[in-house]
Amino acid sequence: MPVDQEDHSTRTDILKMLDSFIDQMSNIRKTLKAISISALILAPLALALSLYLIRHPSFLNLMDTRDEFGIVLVTLLSAVIVISSIWIFTGIRQYRLIDSWSKRYDEYVRRKEEIDREIASNFGVAEEPES
Repeated sequence: MPVDQEDHSTRTDILKMLDSFIDQMSNIRKTLKAISISALILAPLALALSLYLIRHPSFLNLMDTRDEFGIVLVTLLSAVIVISSIWIFTGIRQYRLIDSWSKRYDEYVRRKEEIDREIASNFGVAEEPES
């Protein structure tokens, strides 16, 4: 194999590997987006349920009659409130971050296709089908 063809083959392999990596990151981005959306749905539900239980009239009665259980329950509900609040904040932050990744990835794909078409038209080469 001549040196020029070997260099071209190596560059092509590296570019295919880079494209594959970027595609894999896109798949991971979709998964992370689903996780952040679930955080935005489940965390407010947990927060609302915890606040409802704490504000319920029989909750104070339960605290008075069951000393140790009441303390454990207040501790657990407080933990749920704190963790849900953090989860909501993190979900919003991750959703915004992933959304910006989406925009940049879409721009990358669009520009890559434009450059591929321009190179193909300049050299009169038909584009290779993607495998």
